[in-house]
Amino acid sequence: MIKIAPSILSADFSCLGLEISKLKDCGADLIHIDVMDGHFVPNITIGPCVIKSIRQNSDLMFDVHLMITNPDKYITQFIDAGADLITVHVECDIDIYSTIEKIKSLDKKVGVSLNPATPISLVKPMLEKVDLILIMSVNPGFSGQKFIESSIDKIRDLKELIRSRNLHTQIEVDGGITLDNAKEVINAGADILVAGSAIFRSDDIDETIHKFKNL
Repeated sequence: MIKIAPSILSADFSCLGLEISKLKDCGADLIHIDVMDGHFVPNITIGPCVIKSIRQNSDLMFDVHLMITNPDKYITQFIDAGADLITVHVECDIDIYSTIEKIKSLDKKVGVSLNPATPISLVKPMLEKVDLILIMSVNPGFSGQKFIESSIDKIRDLKELIRSRNLHTQIEVDGGITLDNAKEVINAGADILVAGSAIFRSDDIDETIHKFKNL
C-alpha cells in the first residue's frame, strides 16, 4: 500500500503541535519536515529546535528533508532533535557518500533527493546504500506549486532501475501531489507520497489522507 507523508510546510504553524498530533489517527505513515536555509533554496523554514519541540506530539517517523547548503554540519543536531530519516540533496557540494555513511552510522535511515532538472544517473551508484530516493516534482522552496509532468517518466525510469537490481530502495515523490494526479504517480512507481497543501488545506484531513491511501 502507498504511504502518505503529510508535509508540515503547509500546516498551521500557530498550532503545529495539534496539527501533527492528529495525523496518526488520520492514517498518515510519516511526517515530512522540510528544512530550508534560504541559501540552497529561496526560503527559510525551521530548524532542530522546532523539530525537538514537536517530537513529543507524535510517534510517527519524522522524515526530515534537508534543503540546506551544508547538511553535514547539522546532521547530529537533527538526529538529536528527533529525526528518524534524513534526506540530503545530491546537488549539494558535499561528499555525498560520506554523508550517507555518517547518517547510517548514527542508526538512522537515509535518503537522497533529486531536483527536477537533475538526472537519475547521479544516484545510480548509491541505490544500494540508501533507503529511499526523493524525487522533487516541483522546484524546491515553496509549497503549493504545480506538479511537473515530466516527473512521471523520471519516477518510472528510476523504478525500473531499482527493480532491475532487485533492490528495495523506496521512491518518495514531493511536490504538487493532489488526488487528481496521485494515481498516475503511484502507477509510475512511487512508494511514498508527500502532500502538503492537498492535505492541510482540505476540508477534512482524515478523509483526504484515506482517499490518497485508497488509490
